Amino acid sequence: MNDKQAKELIAKFLIQQASAADLDALMLWLQDAKNEQLFNSYVQTNYAIEHQMRQFDPNRLKTKLQLLMDEDIKAVKRKKIRKIITYSAAAVVTVLLATGYFLQNNSFNKAIETTPRIISNNINIGSNKATLTLEDGSQVALEKGNTYQTPNASSNGEVIVYGADKSDGARAVFNYLTVPRGGQFHLVLSDGTEVWLNSESQLKYPVNFINGQTRQVDLVYGEGYFAVSPSTEHEGAKFVVSNQSQEIEVLGTEFNIKAYKDETNIYTTLVEGKVVINTETAKRVLQPSQQLNLNPYNNSMELATVNVYNEISWKDGVFSFRRKPLVEIMKVLSRWYDMDVIFEDPELEKARFNGVLDKDQKIEDILNTIKNFRVIKDYEIINKSILLK
Repeated sequence: MNDKQAKELIAKFLIQQASAADLDALMLWLQDAKNEQLFNSYVQTNYAIEHQMRQFDPNRLKTKLQLLMDEDIKAVKRKKIRKIITYSAAAVVTVLLATGYFLQNNSFNKAIETTPRIISNNINIGSNKATLTLEDGSQVALEKGNTYQTPNASSNGEVIVYGADKSDGARAVFNYLTVPRGGQFHLVLSDGTEVWLNSESQLKYPVNFINGQTRQVDLVYGEGYFAVSPSTEHEGAKFVVSNQSQEIEVLGTEFNIKAYKDETNIYTTLVEGKVVINTETAKRVLQPSQQLNLNPYNNSMELATVNVYNEISWKDGVFSFRRKPLVEIMKVLSRWYDMDVIFEDPELEKARFNGVLDKDQKIEDILNTIKNFRVIKDYEIINKSILLK
């Protein structure tokens, strides 16, 4: 394919007039790095960029797109590849919009019929922050720019790291790490296990694990991603995460637990390795890419295969939504931006949206992206509240 033909395909793609065959050809062409440069150059030259928008990064686009494609390819058979390519190509438009590209002179612009009403905007982007509660009840504020140092722990305001496990005592000393709305934090336990806590979450854990005993922590509430240090490095000691009505036993693996106080169900998603989930009435073994949906009130369980990237992208600074109802999306955004959302029409809660959105965007940019996809007609911002129309 020559440059002229490629540019014609890009133009058709950006105005959503590309056929399935066009998308196939474009995706194959984009696999070459030099072609991606041409794609980037063409977009910047031929489509105006709104003021104060960030520079388009083709490498970032390619990484996100590849992640989506990889997860999809694992989940479907080869005969469905055309469907994947079509979806992934659409994801390119999503990422362009989500990173600040509002394309003019195309079908998306037609969705912008009104100007959002911003009376006062006190909604801030979330950041690294948490409260550390020590055994004696004293509290330490951890946030970017502040350092914390003790003989067994240190923090630079973005992560807190505990020293290597040297405890032979009979009693464990526990700390709590609490992440508020509008926050996130990274924790490295004394055995090397890493934990990423999402907004509005709390973890209870020992300062040092006792040699020869099960390594146990408690996700009191919220969401956490765990990369567990293998038991082979700790004399076979297993690692257990307890949470409300379930206990997750692992030997060395990566998984995500979502158990918010304002949500009925608990979602455990396995990224790699194997975990055993125990409840009062049942036991389930998860394989990679499986998610267990537990209702602790009636002990019902549902096991499903999911797109792992969509479930764990939050820890890497990305919101990935696939056909999610707007009410669920706004619940996620409310925690990160520490805001309240009101739906003018209850039916709007059911509207669905596909998108890959950066967590470091202003809330207006995200709302404009959703609006450009005609999911909402308009919105208002008053102080720390949003009204969706």
